[in-house]
Amino acid sequence: MRVCVVGQGGREHAFAETLRRTADVVVTPGNAGIEGSVAIPPGDIDADLFVIGPEGPLADGLADRLRADGRLVFGPGADGAALEGSKAWMKEVVSAAGVPTAAYRTFDGEEASRREAHAYLETLPPPYVIKTSGLAAGKGVLVTDELAAAHADIDAKLDGTAFGDAGRRIVIEEGLVGPEVSLFAICDGRRAVLLPTAVRDHKRLGDGDSGPNTGGMGCVSPLADVDRATCADLGALAFEPTLAELQRRGVDYRGVLYAGFMLTPRGPRLLEFNVRFGDPEAQVTLPRVQGDLAELLAAAAAGESDDRIDVSDDAMVCVVCAAEGYPSDPRAGDLITGIEHARAMPGVTVFCAGVGPCDDPSTPPGSLVTAGGRVLNVCGRGPDVAAARRRAYEAVRCISWPGMTYRTDIAAAEISPLPPRGGETQRRS
Repeated sequence: MRVCVVGQGGREHAFAETLRRTADVVVTPGNAGIEGSVAIPPGDIDADLFVIGPEGPLADGLADRLRADGRLVFGPGADGAALEGSKAWMKEVVSAAGVPTAAYRTFDGEEASRREAHAYLETLPPPYVIKTSGLAAGKGVLVTDELAAAHADIDAKLDGTAFGDAGRRIVIEEGLVGPEVSLFAICDGRRAVLLPTAVRDHKRLGDGDSGPNTGGMGCVSPLADVDRATCADLGALAFEPTLAELQRRGVDYRGVLYAGFMLTPRGPRLLEFNVRFGDPEAQVTLPRVQGDLAELLAAAAAGESDDRIDVSDDAMVCVVCAAEGYPSDPRAGDLITGIEHARAMPGVTVFCAGVGPCDDPSTPPGSLVTAGGRVLNVCGRGPDVAAARRRAYEAVRCISWPGMTYRTDIAAAEISPLPPRGGETQRRS
């Protein structure tokens, strides 16, 4: 089977490496660190299966256009992708489906609606949660205990100052408290087949969940507090009724559903649905899928999912290494060293995200430079989280570029009583 992976980040690198076990893989546009990358539009590529990684092309209808051309596609059409492209619509769908979620209201930039948004905020206790309804690359959510900051965020989003058109409609939710957990299900339009492993992301830039919200600074799977039985319960709570509601609305959803939950004292609450594998969650999930991933995704794309997908019990920890200035103003063009040394270590995989080719002829062939905010995803794998975490950080210490930034406490909370290493985000000079 020939598979075309659409996208250019670490998630797509993880897709490519996992699919390559059994399939011939091409990645478009890919990046300089992903084998098989080509600068060819997806519609011009001959492949048996197209796997669309990022949310942007899905919301833009790429899956619809490829299907109209007779291609087999793993990824929802634009109607299903609206679950992520419009948080307001997502909340409407899950509420109709009876999925427990945070209380909410939606508002737009009209003056009367803006006044109502500020008034509604005043009725809520902290923490305050303000989300862009549209796509914002995982950075459109403010969670704060400061009422003044929340009021300012409402105005910045509705004005278009913060996130352009993505923020001109917002969702204000009740703040929930508890540990977060993410799950994935492969959907074939009729059934949602759970991947029986939970993932915990670390969204904030700094150790101890300090600093600005990012697209994700690392993650860990599986989780001690969410076993396979709990995964099954959460999946039944959210995936099955949501897919049934989508069917009632005429949406033939073929792709992955990513559910983010908060485990509150009142029970689990759905925080969000995404219409693609998370990044970096995919990097600790896809490599652990047992069996032929290409066949699994092709079956779902054809409307014929398997009844069960198995995932290895091995643990994986991913540490994101970011460019100096991320997330607001990442620096580019710094030479990266040590990747191959890290990859030679047992149980280590390095996925390339924001990288580009080095044009300096004095550097070794194949050298890479930073070309994005989140540059590398350094993953350790082992029999338990402690071993996986140790391998990941040993590999991180092999890699360097000026200003390299990473958290030192990824997965530390999963290993009691091991405390986080260090007190601040690390930066290389």
